[in-house]
Amino acid sequence: MESTVKIGNSSDQEAAKIDRRISVAPMMDWTDRHCRYFLRGFSPDVLLYTEMITAAAILRGDRQKLLAFDAAERPVALQLGGNEPAHLAAAAAAGEDAGYCEVNLNCGCPSDRVASGAFGACLMREPARVADCVAAMRARVRVPVTVKMRIGVVERAKRESVASVADFNDGEFEALQRFVAAIEAAGCACAIVHARKAVLGGLSPKENRAIPPLRYDIVRELKRTFLHLPIVVNGGFRDTREVLDALGWSDGVMLGREAYHRPFVLAELSRAVHRGEPQPPVTRGALLERMASYAEREIAQGTRLAAITRHMLGLYGGEPGAREFRRLLSHAAHTPGAGAQLIRDAGRPSAPV
Repeated sequence: MESTVKIGNSSDQEAAKIDRRISVAPMMDWTDRHCRYFLRGFSPDVLLYTEMITAAAILRGDRQKLLAFDAAERPVALQLGGNEPAHLAAAAAAGEDAGYCEVNLNCGCPSDRVASGAFGACLMREPARVADCVAAMRARVRVPVTVKMRIGVVERAKRESVASVADFNDGEFEALQRFVAAIEAAGCACAIVHARKAVLGGLSPKENRAIPPLRYDIVRELKRTFLHLPIVVNGGFRDTREVLDALGWSDGVMLGREAYHRPFVLAELSRAVHRGEPQPPVTRGALLERMASYAEREIAQGTRLAAITRHMLGLYGGEPGAREFRRLLSHAAHTPGAGAQLIRDAGRPSAPV
């Protein structure tokens, strides 16, 4: 029986088996454990990431609650936020203890709230500090330590034009190379590169995902420079063709909101990267039953149904009855006494089996 439990240390052998070709990005307020359980139903081996959890929260808060996940979510990686090597090392050890297969350091989030804590994207300006953080974590854990980053970081005064963030000169590429060289030397197992600059000040996190142009060419050149460091590219991927093209030169592709809003893309990609291998069928009917059974267990432990169903709204995207499905899960899940049967009922009018 699947349950939310601590599942023990991951061995070096297990870590070596991580398939990084397809992964789902850490997304604040989205990739919690209920979301990850749902997404796992679409692909048996896509690499999933937690939301960013600060090292301070793990060391000072309820670490068992923060780090809990269902065994069925594996493979799942822990993303940490922080800038103190000793704190990150201790938090990484706690993550390894909880059973995560990888520990990832956030050097890519551009939000003001994260930057005010001197971590996230602003850390790209301090390659030596990031290298110290990576080295400290590597010294404490056997699982891989990775870094999620941007291609660069710039300040944007309000008077500047949006076009100013599109440039990428030789000096900026040299700075990117120095950063990657530092983390590679410190023992980073993989660089996950969002192919946009992070703009600090003047742009919201949402704008930072859209206004700075995607520069896959920069990530591709980075891979040519660091041939022996696995590099996963992130940012803007929406369909199988785009992902397969990127897999021709990168070691992996990380999807974000596309996987959340259109989760069947994960099943499409799983079939594509495992072409010729037997793949279990993925049907909406089976996914609904899987989530209903999960909800029954979680509700018995005090979880609200809406905390689970809010991640399932994309299940019928583009299908007949999608609007009614979203309405039921968005609204009826909040009604007193709503239970797991609602998930089964929500799919009945139009769910193919």
